[in-house]
Amino acid sequence: MGIAQQEKRLAFPEVDSLYREDQIYIGITFNAIGDRPSGITQSGFSGGVHFGVIRDIPFNKRRNFGIGVGLGYSLNTYNHNLIIIPGNGANNETVFSTIRNQNAIDRSRFTTHLVEMPFEFRWRTSTPETYKFWRIYAGLRLGYMHYFKSSFENAEGVVLKENRPDALERLRLGTSLSFGWNTFNFYLYYSLNSFFDKSVQIEDQLGGFSVVKLGLMFYIL
Repeated sequence: MGIAQQEKRLAFPEVDSLYREDQIYIGITFNAIGDRPSGITQSGFSGGVHFGVIRDIPFNKRRNFGIGVGLGYSLNTYNHNLIIIPGNGANNETVFSTIRNQNAIDRSRFTTHLVEMPFEFRWRTSTPETYKFWRIYAGLRLGYMHYFKSSFENAEGVVLKENRPDALERLRLGTSLSFGWNTFNFYLYYSLNSFFDKSVQIEDQLGGFSVVKLGLMFYIL
C-alpha cells in the first residue's frame, strides 16, 4: 500500500496553490530621443540592455493580479548630433551645441548606466499548472544614472568627452509597459523627466531630451 501511494503521488504531483511569478528579466530595446529641439537628430542605432530580478506579490486568491517590486541594471547608448563641450563657455560652463552636417560627425554618443527599481501592477492568465500565459505588466521605474559619458569625434579626428555635464538629471523616473505571451513580451518605456534640467539651453529650448524605449522583455522563472 505504501508503494502504491508513493507511485500515485509521483504520477499526480501536488499543485502549488500559493505559487509566485518571481522572475529574472532580460530586455533589449531601441532607444528613441523624444522632446528634442528641432535641430537634434538621431543617427545610427541607439540601443539598451536591461536585466534584473522582480519579487511577485499576488493580491487575490486566484493569484492572477498583484504587484511586482524589483532591482535591476540598465545600459544604454544614444547616437545623435548633440555635442557637449566641457568648460568652454562663459564662467567656464558646459556648452551644448549641434552639428547639422552629419558627414562631419564620425561619432556622437551618450552612454549611460543606471541602477533601477521597477514597480509594476501585474495581471496574467497564469495557473498553478502552467507557466505559459498572457500577461500585462504596467508601472513605474525609478532609476539612478551613476555613469554618464558624452563622446564626440569629427571627421578630422577632434575628440571631446564629458562625464559630468552641468544640470544632468541623474535621478530617472519613467513609466513602463510589458505585454505578451509566455517568455516573449513587447516592452515600452517612456521617461517622465528629461536628461537635463531647465538651466540647459539647446537650440533655444530649455531642458529637453527625454527617452522612449521600444523592444522585447524576456521573463525567466
